[in-house]
Amino acid sequence: MRKFTILSILVIMSVLIAACGNAAPAATEAPAATEAAPAPVVQPAPVIEVTVPGYGETLKSVQARGMIVCGVNAQVPGFGFVDTAGKFSGFDVDFCRALAAAVFGDPEKVEYRALTSSERFTALQAGEIDVLSRNTTWTLTRDTELTGNFVHTMFYDGQGMMVPVDSGLATLKDLEGGTVCVQTGTTTELNLADVMASEGISYTPAVFEDSNATLAAYAEGRCDAITTDKSGLVSNRASLADPAAHVIMDVTMSKEPLGPMVRHGDDQWFDIVQWTAFALFTAEEFDITSANVDDVKASATNPSVMRLLGVEPGMGTKLGLTDDWAYNIIKLVGNYEEVYNANLGPDTPTFIPRGFNSLYLDGGLLYAPPVR
Repeated sequence: MRKFTILSILVIMSVLIAACGNAAPAATEAPAATEAAPAPVVQPAPVIEVTVPGYGETLKSVQARGMIVCGVNAQVPGFGFVDTAGKFSGFDVDFCRALAAAVFGDPEKVEYRALTSSERFTALQAGEIDVLSRNTTWTLTRDTELTGNFVHTMFYDGQGMMVPVDSGLATLKDLEGGTVCVQTGTTTELNLADVMASEGISYTPAVFEDSNATLAAYAEGRCDAITTDKSGLVSNRASLADPAAHVIMDVTMSKEPLGPMVRHGDDQWFDIVQWTAFALFTAEEFDITSANVDDVKASATNPSVMRLLGVEPGMGTKLGLTDDWAYNIIKLVGNYEEVYNANLGPDTPTFIPRGFNSLYLDGGLLYAPPVR
């Protein structure tokens, strides 16, 4: 049975092989001629203009007006002060001049608006000013509820306390039961309450509307001490009849990062104000001054310097400005060191050692991103 099965299978396979060998090959048809497919038409990508509400409006308004409206202090020598002739001067005022140099190539195209501490934020929110450059502390509330954007800190400060030398007061504890003059509507007022509460010190705040009234009350002996940012105390002491009769306590009650503030909603203007600050820092870092900027520009080989000064074009247009925006700041106003020394340097009545307000290269906190 097994042999028959194998034999049968072999016979069948032989027949099949023979049949396959004798079969005529199947005819193959030539492929039909086809027309070449047309090349696909590539449509250009649509140009989409991204519009952000408010973007670019401030610069357009400033350029149409022909000047920047800058909110400043008028009562703090060294930072923001107006003399009897109506001339504004100070560290914060010079920032306004630098901004005008960047936008217009003319540092005098500024209208200064003297504002009290309680007026400043309302003026900014209402669009009465384009930028606030008035010894203003960066805080979360001001960043959010007051709809402001702070650019980089221009002056790192801390709150202090000043007392008469002959008072014998040396520490905050010595102010137990005393009266402290303080300006209302400021972080100073809030910090004073926080610190005295945490130290368990009972005191009476004597609150005044502006810096002049606060200092006058202190000078008249209506309070035992006066408190504000240490930079402000240096300015206040220089304004007193006998500065040597007053001493600033060796105590720092808070962090006070001070800098310019703009409204929410216009990132282009924020960038312009921000990079005005960075241009001042960067110029000092590369030792470019108002005196040597022309020589540096003519001989520049460092790509970073070439971009900063507009030798290599393109950086200014990214801000909506001309490529000589930073050159104009340096040439017409100076670098950060020049601005600082002119208002707060060792040859001024309001001298404040730079400390944290030094470049990072010198152990300070001033550090600018690259211009590229």
